[in-house]
Amino acid sequence: MKSLSYKSSWSNKSLCTDGVGIQSEKDSDESIVDVCMLLLFGGSSINPGLPNEIVEKCIIGGMLGEKRTIEKFVKERYIWVSRITGGATANAMGYFAQNYVLEKLKKHLPSWDFSLKSIPNISQNAGKTDTQFDIVAKSPKNKYWAIEVSFQVTTNSTIERKSGQAQARQELLHRYGHRIAYVIDGAGNFERSSALQTILNFSDCSASYNDKDIKQLAIAIKKAEI
Repeated sequence: MKSLSYKSSWSNKSLCTDGVGIQSEKDSDESIVDVCMLLLFGGSSINPGLPNEIVEKCIIGGMLGEKRTIEKFVKERYIWVSRITGGATANAMGYFAQNYVLEKLKKHLPSWDFSLKSIPNISQNAGKTDTQFDIVAKSPKNKYWAIEVSFQVTTNSTIERKSGQAQARQELLHRYGHRIAYVIDGAGNFERSSALQTILNFSDCSASYNDKDIKQLAIAIKKAEI
């Protein structure tokens, strides 16, 4: 491991895999190469003192060429990794996901206004405080879509709160001729099937966090204005 010494160590920040670093391009360096080699082939080491975590989890290199085996392994690891990721990292990833969805929607709906965070007459306390949404899309015909984004890598999720608000928010928006959509992804969210089902029941459109689904969401939003 060329990148490790008594003065250095690996961390999400140093590897640029934290919420901030993942938003910028970064060339591979010795640290990234070393981490990749460990993840791929660490489990094949004959070192008798190798931690069990490496023996059990760093084995994907031996699966190369076996698509189904790799897919199963990655899905299982995704759930396991999600349980040890939390706090500021989860929040940063949430903001990153929200901004990503926003930029994609701007690209697909160039004539729409995305500068607002609230919608006229939509309030949570009789007009005293405007209801804030993750994304607000205003059509050329002055109709609005509220878009809530939830990408959660941990089980400590905000999806329960969004679920509790879903029915009231949709009813209020519909009263003024507006709509609401949800973009939902992440292991923490999918583990909460009851909350997720409630959101789907009170959503005018829903999508997962991938380019194809976000494009279909933009198409649905555009069709609703015709």
